[in-house]
Amino acid sequence: MDQQNRIVRKTELFSRLGLSDATIWRMERDGKFPRRIQLGGKAVGWFDSEINDWMNQKSAARGA
Repeated sequence: MDQQNRIVRKTELFSRLGLSDATIWRMERDGKFPRRIQLGGKAVGWFDSEINDWMNQKSAARGA
């Protein structure tokens, strides 16, 4: 698996974004954030490439 398609787990996601679990969940529900992937049991993650794309969109919108 290349670096862009690796799975980002919750702890790393929270650290990178500074957002809470509830905020991320609400944004996912509203279609404003990439959907999580069920890894098994209660374990979830997100594709790193999708998180990077989301951050790039936020950055581009800031400059508009």
